[in-house]
Amino acid sequence: MRHARDFAVTVLVLGVLGVVAGVLWSMLAPRPPYVMTGQGPLLADPSTQALIAGDGLYALVTGVIGLACGAVGYTLSRRGRPLAIVVGLATGGLLGAYLATLIGGTINLAPAPVMASGNSVSLFPGPLALTAKGFMFAWPTLAVGLFFALEGIAGYRDSPLRTPFGGQDPYGPLSGYDISGR
Repeated sequence: MRHARDFAVTVLVLGVLGVVAGVLWSMLAPRPPYVMTGQGPLLADPSTQALIAGDGLYALVTGVIGLACGAVGYTLSRRGRPLAIVVGLATGGLLGAYLATLIGGTINLAPAPVMASGNSVSLFPGPLALTAKGFMFAWPTLAVGLFFALEGIAGYRDSPLRTPFGGQDPYGPLSGYDISGR
């Protein structure tokens, strides 16, 4: 029962953080310029860096949150039940990343861009969208990766393998050994 509770709380908290990440991404990311044509809106400059910048800022925001979640999750799992926490980090990280793309693409909190019009061409800011879908895995990968790295460091530090042979020299004391062969 406690395992299910820990898993559910972890997923719920990371889902709420996904909404926060989406709002933060929406505030930071630039919007690509679009032009209205007879067929509908069209990307004004296909070589614009705004799409790449938006994806990079998404990866940065979700990656930093993923690292923070991994550190906090590891700290809280020291009481027992680490499996529920780490599975919650993976599942909640995916949920949070999805909610960040959904919220960030829905709301528009970026500063008002300059609208240009002239020669019967009107530019307007386009929607924020994640074009590199693989970045959705940054959050859960970094959270679980940091969790396992911290667990490995702590496991090695506490391991009896750090001091082989019970901390004693396997060849015996060298105090009475004469190197010259006498």
